[in-house]
Amino acid sequence: METSGYIKKIVCYGDSNTHGYNSKTQTRFTEEERWTSLLQKYLGNEYSVQEEGLEGRTTVFEDPLFEGLSGLSYLFPCLMTHKPLDLLIIMLGTNDTKERFSATAENIAKGMERLVEKAIASTSVWRHKPNILIITPPPIEKGYATTSVAGEMGAGCVEKSESLAALYQQVAQRLHCHFLDAASIEGMQMYPYDYMHLSFESHQLLAKKLSEIIPSILQ
Repeated sequence: METSGYIKKIVCYGDSNTHGYNSKTQTRFTEEERWTSLLQKYLGNEYSVQEEGLEGRTTVFEDPLFEGLSGLSYLFPCLMTHKPLDLLIIMLGTNDTKERFSATAENIAKGMERLVEKAIASTSVWRHKPNILIITPPPIEKGYATTSVAGEMGAGCVEKSESLAALYQQVAQRLHCHFLDAASIEGMQMYPYDYMHLSFESHQLLAKKLSEIIPSILQ
């Protein structure tokens, strides 16, 4: 693999599926198991993959029950921490579907749009120019309603999450970003313990897919 003379910096900005929550054990996948760490392994030492996942993080919504979960509020200090950046990967939206936010799928997509616009406007953090990959999380599956997360998520989250891919793709097109629908990766699935967190195998699949497309994004 050719080198361009510097380590290419990638920030992965997301929620519990980036932090690596394991709903089977109700703990966290190890550094060897999380998709961010696997991505680093697959890409090699010419890249630096920075994991910025937070359980409960939303695109823009302030959670009335827990502080500090708005992705919009923390984005700029996060980017400044890791500058100069070559690529920002954003995978958010699952938590936005919670009933207490009363947000439609269109509202959530607008939140993603605001987030991306803020990243683009943060001109001092980019090594060359804004370069963003929007990932739509795999949708929540209907089985969630029979698990312990049912009361936390509330009604309507499945339908909202299923609508995000098409809306996020439109955001990516408008703002000239890269786009990936994680659900389009063959074999991707949620663990059947809450139907909203990636399985062990899905962490591997997501990392593998990203390792295949990122080199062309960062040519």
